Amino acid sequence: MQLARRLIPLAAFLVALATGASAAQPAPGKDYRLIDPPLPIDSGNKVEVLEFFWYACPHCNNLQPPLRTWLKKKPADVEFRRVPAVLADSWLPLTRAYYTLDAMGLVEKLHHDVFAAIHEQNIRLSDPKVLFDWVAKRGVDQQKFMDIYNSFGVQSRARRSIDMTRNYDIPGTPALTVDGRYLVAPSMTLKPDNSSVDYERYFQVLDQVIAMARKARAGK
Repeated sequence: MQLARRLIPLAAFLVALATGASAAQPAPGKDYRLIDPPLPIDSGNKVEVLEFFWYACPHCNNLQPPLRTWLKKKPADVEFRRVPAVLADSWLPLTRAYYTLDAMGLVEKLHHDVFAAIHEQNIRLSDPKVLFDWVAKRGVDQQKFMDIYNSFGVQSRARRSIDMTRNYDIPGTPALTVDGRYLVAPSMTLKPDNSSVDYERYFQVLDQVIAMARKARAGK
């Protein structure tokens, strides 16, 4: 009985210790990067979280399942938006593909199918002809998709992606930015053996950085 009484406080101490370690505050330069100077945002009273991604990036593909889980429970005061990054001219076709899907209201339906087609089925959707045939097989009006893909509007949004990638100084994909002030990349939260991303820690850091953004807004 005495041993049991001694073990209970010890167990509580270990749980508290583990909780404290998991809740460790993120370190600048290690877990996140400051964006200096901060950039203007478009989310009004909400904290803005931008996902810079590229459909052909395997790390972006790996991020999607845990990101979907986080989006289901993200704070109500957070506005999440996707930004197809452009780090090379060869990225532009898939950037235009995303904006075409967005213009047609098809992101929720086909966004993750694009990732699957590229990374699981090895379909070369960066080739516009292959892309047009692919969307047609999914019941999308091919001619309408082609017209929007080649439109001035989509080309303008692609140019804006180029500017945003440069202005946010995106080092690679994927990367999430918070309120124009912070950048949080999965590559910054690797497991101890550096073999893979610790996604649990990554989204914990993201939530903590969002809390920091709230305080920055409040001037605290």
